[in-house]
Amino acid sequence: MWIFRFFRLQADPKSGRHGGELVAEVLRAHGVRYLFALAGGHVSPVLVACEKLGLRVVDTRHEATAVFAADAVARLSGRIGVAVVTAGPGVTNTVTAVKNAQMAESPVLLLGGAAATLQRGRGALQEIDQLSLFKTLCKRRTSVRTVRDIVPALRQAIVTAQSGTPGPVFVELPLDVLYPFHVVEKELGQATGPGGLRRSLVNWYLRNYVHDLFAGAWEPCDMTPLPVQVPLATAEQVQQVAELVSRAAKPLVLLGSQVTLPPTPVEELRAALEALGLPCYLGGMARGLLGKDSTLHVRQNRRDALRQADLVILAGTVCDFRLAYGRVLSRRSAVVAVNRDRAQLLRNSDVFWKARLAIQGEGARNATCHVPRARCRATCHVPCHQLPQRRAKPGWRLPKNRPPVRMWVAVAGSVPGFGPRAASVGRPVAQRLAPQTPVIALVGNDACWSQISREQVALLGSNVACGLEYTDYHAVAEGLGAKGFVVGGDGGEGVDAVLRAAQATCRQGRPVLVNALIGKSDFRQGSISV
Repeated sequence: MWIFRFFRLQADPKSGRHGGELVAEVLRAHGVRYLFALAGGHVSPVLVACEKLGLRVVDTRHEATAVFAADAVARLSGRIGVAVVTAGPGVTNTVTAVKNAQMAESPVLLLGGAAATLQRGRGALQEIDQLSLFKTLCKRRTSVRTVRDIVPALRQAIVTAQSGTPGPVFVELPLDVLYPFHVVEKELGQATGPGGLRRSLVNWYLRNYVHDLFAGAWEPCDMTPLPVQVPLATAEQVQQVAELVSRAAKPLVLLGSQVTLPPTPVEELRAALEALGLPCYLGGMARGLLGKDSTLHVRQNRRDALRQADLVILAGTVCDFRLAYGRVLSRRSAVVAVNRDRAQLLRNSDVFWKARLAIQGEGARNATCHVPRARCRATCHVPCHQLPQRRAKPGWRLPKNRPPVRMWVAVAGSVPGFGPRAASVGRPVAQRLAPQTPVIALVGNDACWSQISREQVALLGSNVACGLEYTDYHAVAEGLGAKGFVVGGDGGEGVDAVLRAAQATCRQGRPVLVNALIGKSDFRQGSISV
């Protein structure tokens, strides 16, 4: 096989090019603007090549942080998020963050360094079985064997991450496919000393191995993105939903993170929901979708609303612990479930709930398709269930026993265009609460693991391991070069002034952390799930 390849594809021993350049070119061709990394010798060619092509390399202090940041970019921009880490412990440190991206259905590409292929099983530096780590976490796991395989491997990994139900993918890049020919040849070395024929055979094997690694590496190849495949509802299914909506007197829509995924723009989805006039509950990344003043957005009393609804549309919302595994749904309600993932689509169905119609498809597109076909019998601009809604209106004040909410209301009111989607990377917004520089980070500091403590004390009579100290997070931020502010536990006085100062500092290009010392509260008491 090697002899055949050698005559078919030629290697250029004099070329100074390396595999890291191909990685960078593929990422640029896919619209990647940022990648997050923690440096290591195994992946240095990737980082250097990306920098040369103008991609911003953001160095982190922990590999999990790199993946969390890539996850955030993917959610906020709609593009693939990219993290690069070194071999061994660099890869193992990412596991929690990769699982988080999987559960969030976030398209993340993790590039991990690895020992040279020829040195596998020989005790190479930081050599472990990395592919097995991600067997249950990633949609695709692959190890690149030759330099010419870098481009097709990355193109396929990226389209896999973005197609169907998005999720993380892992591509392992062994050291010998990233460095230049002469470096790899030198590192692998030649057999020396006595040996005669044996030594000659070993050296012949090594020469051909290196040539095969680089054969055809620099031939022109297609780097453009492969078409992303997204499941869509059929025309018949859309018509069925439209008929259910037109007949409903008390419809309700529960929108989850999935509806914010490409290809449907969130602006188009919002316009469709406003045209339909259906009351909505928002969860996950869908929070903020309708804006803080929307008359369609129902914020509380969801359990009561679900009991009364005659039609419930679960658009990217899953019947897991957040919906009591489906127990909160009424048997009298017609339930329409829409989800890209079939397992999530029917989670706990036929146990606590049953779908009238289950559609494996893209939730946002399904909603926008209804507009020309359906008109709800319910009043468009008043929630059909006439539920009391506690909103942050001008002059409105929350009870004094709710300091966390009062703090957040102040923040929401001070940041224009606030909402998860308003913070999209690359969008020209006035202020961003997102993982980039400059950034404003708000820490709600109640010196306790309160959600755990409430139930632990009530059930078991002890606050052990839950009580904390009021940590000076603002001082930590100052030590790392940011500007820190602290808001005392005085019931909220001075919050507006501190937030204005934080915004002014941020506009000057400096990251900011606000350490908000908040008191005890019964807010969301009983919300723990085990």
